[in-house]
Amino acid sequence: MKKALIIVDMQKDFVTGCLGSKEAQAVVDGIKKYAEGFDGDIYFTKDTHQENYLETQEGKRLPVTHCIKGSDGWEVVDALKDIPAKQTFEKPVFGSKALAEAIAENKYDEVYLCGVCTGICVLSNAILIKAYDADVRVAVLGELCACVTPDTHKTALDAMRTAQIDII
Repeated sequence: MKKALIIVDMQKDFVTGCLGSKEAQAVVDGIKKYAEGFDGDIYFTKDTHQENYLETQEGKRLPVTHCIKGSDGWEVVDALKDIPAKQTFEKPVFGSKALAEAIAENKYDEVYLCGVCTGICVLSNAILIKAYDADVRVAVLGELCACVTPDTHKTALDAMRTAQIDII
């Protein structure tokens, strides 16, 4: 059984920085433990913006400068930075087509996702992966994800269940 784990946007700005939350901080140790025992390939995604972020559509809707490439807030949190990754995907938008393509090309049987934000980037990447390979089992590790609020986290998990993504 060929498996992949995708650790979504566990960057300093989303955990302890300008968009951080106690919920995001609470999943770090669990993600680390899960990844260290994972028998398969591990991928990271990194939300990646440029200095002109506030001029973008996203920046106009979320006017908080974050994850600027090369900044300290763009880096993966210290607790996870030594996890060996097959590849890291920098993404200027919520989901990564390149990640979904890589998952499909590698013909994984099962793909697991964890990280932040459940209702934005985790959801987007899970849906893209499912769209690129309808036969792969996609599962979100619900207790290892965090969102803006506990309510939006639950709403996102419910939406993914509807899209035939397992929540475990």
